[in-house]
Amino acid sequence: MGFEMKKMMQRAGLGLAVLALGGLTGCHSHYVEADVINDSGAAVSLVELDYPSASFGKESLASGAVYHYRFKILGDGPTKILWTDAQRKDHAVAGPSLQEGQEGTLTVTLTGNTAQWSTKLRP
Repeated sequence: MGFEMKKMMQRAGLGLAVLALGGLTGCHSHYVEADVINDSGAAVSLVELDYPSASFGKESLASGAVYHYRFKILGDGPTKILWTDAQRKDHAVAGPSLQEGQEGTLTVTLTGNTAQWSTKLRP
């Protein structure tokens, strides 16, 4: 094995050791796995979920479809889901308040004229 190959192997081993050490210390970022489920019986459009300091969305969501998104909470504050139904009526439903550093899951199910929120978040 040549000198350059040995050097590359040593660097790779050092990189793996650093990754393993990071895993042992429990260092990780806090993210929320979010799902928006369209259970309204028809396609919806202009879906937007607002959360502290940001938002995400999708132009349209077919009936029965699930939109998955992963985000990090920066700051504290309320959530809100907005969408337009098949009859072009706008809807907005307030959700739970979130705190910076929380992680877990957030599910919003669109059902006709309203939305149901479900969270499994931990500090």
